[in-house]
Amino acid sequence: MDQLALIIGLLLATVVAVGLGDRLRLPYPVLMLLLAVALTFFPGFPDIEIPPELILPIFLPPLLFATAQRSSWAVFRVRWRTLIMLAVALVVISTAVVAGAAWLMIPGIGIPAAIALGAMVAPPDPVAVESVAGRVHMPRRLITVLQSEGLFNDAAAIVIFQAAVAAAVGGTRIGPDVVLKFIVGAALAVVVGIAMGWLTSLITRLVASMVARSAVTLVVPFAAYILAEEFHASGVIAVVVTALEMQRHTRPQDAAERVTRTAFWDVVELLVTGLAFGLVGLEIQDVVRTEGSAIFGMAGTAVVVCILVFAVRFGWLGLLAVSARKRKNLLQPTSAKEVLILTWCGMRGLATLALALALPVALADGTPFPARDQVLVTACAVLLATLVLPGLTLPWLMRVLNASQDGTEERDAARLLARRAQAAAVAALKDNELVKELPPEKVALVKEKMTRLHAELLDGSLRNESLAEKRERGRELAITVQTIALDAARQEVVAARSEPDMDPEVADRVLRQLDLRTMIMPE
Repeated sequence: MDQLALIIGLLLATVVAVGLGDRLRLPYPVLMLLLAVALTFFPGFPDIEIPPELILPIFLPPLLFATAQRSSWAVFRVRWRTLIMLAVALVVISTAVVAGAAWLMIPGIGIPAAIALGAMVAPPDPVAVESVAGRVHMPRRLITVLQSEGLFNDAAAIVIFQAAVAAAVGGTRIGPDVVLKFIVGAALAVVVGIAMGWLTSLITRLVASMVARSAVTLVVPFAAYILAEEFHASGVIAVVVTALEMQRHTRPQDAAERVTRTAFWDVVELLVTGLAFGLVGLEIQDVVRTEGSAIFGMAGTAVVVCILVFAVRFGWLGLLAVSARKRKNLLQPTSAKEVLILTWCGMRGLATLALALALPVALADGTPFPARDQVLVTACAVLLATLVLPGLTLPWLMRVLNASQDGTEERDAARLLARRAQAAAVAALKDNELVKELPPEKVALVKEKMTRLHAELLDGSLRNESLAEKRERGRELAITVQTIALDAARQEVVAARSEPDMDPEVADRVLRQLDLRTMIMPE
């Protein structure tokens, strides 16, 4: 009962942290972590025990699914080079550098255990990054770079970690088969994800209840993750691919469901994120309490590893910036200012903690795992250094670098896309026989509505508007006429979303407005 009460308390604290973060302009995951650490100092505070092997399956699927829903296959086709260089190459390089330093500095750790440590601290957390970056008006282009990196880097780190731990426990060496294992696991995960996406789309079309269809999407991420892991594939990639496939199978007539599902997943993401980072804080305090005064003797190595994590990320992003300027690739950092910002946003989180807690206590022969205490302390130090320090200072850094956006570019992109949507709607109505057969007064209403569509899309995307106002204006046209126009407009926006220079967040915002107008059409 104590653990249940603690979980409920953390969920309530998440809501408070969100409100406090809005007032203080600080990310609520960082506040939740600090709050959880502070709570553990109160006498009689209950302990919560979650088996390490359950942490990733419980928290990663919903958080990855929520983030991946904001992307699409078209976006990944455009960003594939950035994805490989950050989500795979940077993870491998970070792992190698940290492993080399740990092997040199920690007596008796051995190469496999050192590589396991490197894999723990290599992948940034997309949830932490997005929650922080979105509150400081970071340029959308940089946020999309971070999102692309965060969706797949956990997969690479987990494969390396599992191979390293298996080698350490079994007393073997890590060979080139790790690369083959990653490729095969990724391929199987893509197959599982595509199948789950198709199956989910089929189920949602057969189920009449909108509430039930939204509930299905809560079950699907866990099912995709567990199924992929059963086939020894990457559960992370399977969840992401499932979300992308579901996005690909969406239909214009599913507008009401998309609006409901978006609101539903916003709530799920907020609560799960807060709970996850609250538990991170509790576990960090538990590690500190377990190690006691011995933790001070491990601090030197932990500090060096923290510095290396920042330095490797800065150096690699700097190389990408040089190549991006030569190729004019806007999906990578292009200046020293952007390199510094993206380096500061390399926040570790849930995956780092979960992998640290999943470290075995003993080897196959019963001897203790090499330098396990030092590995745990170092991993927690990196988590704190990369999450708390940047999370609290990023707003200050953005002001110093004068890097915050006022939203002008985003509004300009939204205006251009709204005009395209309006033009597509008008073109679809011009040659439609149904419109030609309408009485003159109805035709006049159609023309008036279409002339206002561009402004309505912008109004709804750039300011809050009550549903009653939308519903009142939506009654002016017959449902069939609006369906023709809005479907055409939506198809134009979906096509624009895959264009290389289009911000997917802007397209999604306009799509949501089109969905709202479809949902509130009079019956």
